Amino acid sequence: MVSVRSVERSGGIGALVTGNLLGGVAVASGFAVGGLLVERLGGTSVAGLGQAAGVLGAAVAAVPLAGVAARHGRRRSLTLGYAIAVLGGALIVTAAVVSQLVVLLAGLAMFGVGQAVNLQSRYAAADGAAPAARARTMSIVIWATTIGSVAGPNLSEVADRFGRWLGLPGLAGPYLVSVVSFALAGAVIALFLRPAVRPSAPVTGAAGDGPRTAGASTALRWAAAHPVARFAVVLVAVAHATMVMVMVMTPLHMQHHGMSLRLVGVVISLHVLGMYAFSPVFGWLADRLGAVRTACAGMLMLVAAVALGFVAASASEGSALTALALTVLGMGWSASMISGSALLTGAAPDHVRVPLQGATDAGMNYAGAAAAALAGPILAAGGFRAVNVAAAVILVPAVAAAAAVLRRGGATADGSEGRREQTVERGHADTGSGSG
Repeated sequence: MVSVRSVERSGGIGALVTGNLLGGVAVASGFAVGGLLVERLGGTSVAGLGQAAGVLGAAVAAVPLAGVAARHGRRRSLTLGYAIAVLGGALIVTAAVVSQLVVLLAGLAMFGVGQAVNLQSRYAAADGAAPAARARTMSIVIWATTIGSVAGPNLSEVADRFGRWLGLPGLAGPYLVSVVSFALAGAVIALFLRPAVRPSAPVTGAAGDGPRTAGASTALRWAAAHPVARFAVVLVAVAHATMVMVMVMTPLHMQHHGMSLRLVGVVISLHVLGMYAFSPVFGWLADRLGAVRTACAGMLMLVAAVALGFVAASASEGSALTALALTVLGMGWSASMISGSALLTGAAPDHVRVPLQGATDAGMNYAGAAAAALAGPILAAGGFRAVNVAAAVILVPAVAAAAAVLRRGGATADGSEGRREQTVERGHADTGSGSG
């Protein structure tokens, strides 16, 4: 349990938008070739470890970054995360030069912290937003990643040629773009993000010894007892794992079938377009129709995506179908991520909100890391069809959690259950103190 200062409303939405745009370039430029670089140094069976390392790095960083945000503000937390990602990108380039797989994986783990920062910026945007506009507010920042993330993979070939011109090994060049983009993103956040501090309602210890906030494990135990929050936590993890498992193996599947690096970049760009470009639509739907309904729509899109991917793996000319599957996969991730984050932010009372956000992002990335690590052996053993079947199985826990919410009549829930609960608790406390 630690004392906290809760940063509730950012005065620099423009800084968050710009930072996410630059961060999107950095992440997409590197991850578009990360699996190929790992395969070059370690073989196909370990190719998924590159994405696994990046996602694991994001997972490990999520809770500490949330702690920094709670104590010192979102600006310091986001800037620190981008600085770690810059160091990771530099280490990846070094690993490519010395041909060391272990060094490469360590660099990818640090590089993955940049993705954690990009995602945690949605919470910075949502701090203090009105419940009726919470999902839309988050979606604006997520949408900003579209331009950078779509441009990033398409810079891969040019950056690779530039890196070779500098004397670097193949596939190292895109990470030079990532280093510069992450550095610029961190500078924008450090200089222009202007947080306004609004003290959160304190939760005192047994001895009344001042403001307290729950730790990550306490926050997760709280969520486990609340169906809407539990669904949000499970959905975010499952949607991310499903997306990662298919996405990380798609470039390898395409290259194994003779498709060019340029075509790989186009398909990944379409996937990222699906992840971010439609986020304002899903934010509007979550606020207007209910986050639970939007979440269910997201899960249906994920099911459709893996079904399309399964068919594409069997098609004689599957590039167009693969591109469609990856686009729908990104859209399903977007709808699930925005609606789940809105449910989570609305459901959690102040004393668990920030640690629960960090714990959820950590769980999301741990699930993604596991999916990425398993994806390589699955591809090697059963091909791209097996990868899509495994991705479909991952969705089962989210379906079960959604059913529990729907049985309670929560189809239009906006995640305000925890806020109402907290208000009642405060009322009881006020009554108790007044009657003394």
